[in-house]
Amino acid sequence: MRLTRYFLPVLKETPSEAQIVSHRLMLRAGMIKQASAGIYSWLPLGYKVLRRIEQIVHEEQIRAGHIPMLMPTIQSADLWRESGRYDDYGEEMLRIKDRHGRDMLFGPTNEELITDIFRGHVNSYKDLPLTLYHIQWKFRDEIRPRFGVMRGREFLMKDGYNFDLDKEAALHAYNRHLVSYLRSYERMGLQAIPMRADGGPIGGDYTHEFLVLAETGESEVFYDSEITDLKFGDRAVDYDSVPECQAVLEEFTSRYARTDETHDEAVFHEQVPEARRRTARGIEVGQIFYFGTKYSEAMGATVVGPDGQRSPVHMGSHGIGVSRLLGAIIEASHDDKGIIWPEGVTPFHCGIVNLKQGDAAADAACEGLYKALLAKGLEPLYDDRNERAGAKFATMDLIGLPWRMTVGPRGLEKGVVELTSRRTGESEELSPDAAIVRISQIYAQI
Repeated sequence: MRLTRYFLPVLKETPSEAQIVSHRLMLRAGMIKQASAGIYSWLPLGYKVLRRIEQIVHEEQIRAGHIPMLMPTIQSADLWRESGRYDDYGEEMLRIKDRHGRDMLFGPTNEELITDIFRGHVNSYKDLPLTLYHIQWKFRDEIRPRFGVMRGREFLMKDGYNFDLDKEAALHAYNRHLVSYLRSYERMGLQAIPMRADGGPIGGDYTHEFLVLAETGESEVFYDSEITDLKFGDRAVDYDSVPECQAVLEEFTSRYARTDETHDEAVFHEQVPEARRRTARGIEVGQIFYFGTKYSEAMGATVVGPDGQRSPVHMGSHGIGVSRLLGAIIEASHDDKGIIWPEGVTPFHCGIVNLKQGDAAADAACEGLYKALLAKGLEPLYDDRNERAGAKFATMDLIGLPWRMTVGPRGLEKGVVELTSRRTGESEELSPDAAIVRISQIYAQI
């Protein structure tokens, strides 16, 4: 993409309504525009990152054996009355009527709808285990939407639902989701710590939230500092192996880590040496639940078991805040110049800055770099505007592309371009061909 042909409405001044870093930078970098309180239009740059995150989530869910689908945003109130949640959910649910006077709602989650789909098509234990998921827009009518996409009313979420014959099988599904989430977050450049949490309106005795440590987090968290040394890395895990998935769960949840809702000060002091006790704030970016037969019993989702008897299936639900993750990544990865995107989610793989637009040699070199990156399957953003160098650098720093190639007449006289890391600020001079090879090698490892 050439910047002269792109829609990137960057702002020089920070809008007064933005209270936290991610909100400020997303507005300034032209990623979002508020449509109404807690509801945003996703502009091209923000939309590209949103799709990068969504793709990672899809890839890791499919790797774990989970099946993608798509359910509607508008649901019938009758299903929620059947489960008993219609009146219990509270004012966060947007309740509406269609033209025939039927009670409908804009779904905040999909336990009822997926259970209705399951009971209509699955009859035998031979069709289990089954995990279905989708990535879809949700609406929760927050009383005080704030912090941009971190606490909006409309948001994009991945929610998945497992159906299993018994508790043991359902807990394996729980563990499988935990493993897939750890992989997903690390691919996004995040360390998201699984913490024991409260089930809330979804319910369930087993639940962990995944939180990214950040000063602007909405939750107070208490944890053993050893947990921040854990990395999932590129290890191979057989998702069908109960022992392997259980081992990952134990590795990442055996140390104390809880949100303020489940924190127990006595247990914290008993289990964690004083030198390792930490209190911080965290941003929730996902949660997994096992809630047994809560919905299947209420809604008649049963299967015929090996003994020929019908029994309600055991279920769990598992969510990742896809749109919220953008804010979390920025909160965890920025400086005073702007965003610093991890390579796994960057909207463009590399920026190209032409220091002297109109100079024949500089223009030709930039065109060559641009086409060579495209040929490697990478997406560059070429700043071909007739702007001063300082303005071009400021834009690149603000939007946070991990790598920048700077092309100018002086460097070309020596046969080099400058390759700069946004994260470290370090630069090195390379031939154009060597710079292309270097960028290709970096992304080949992502």
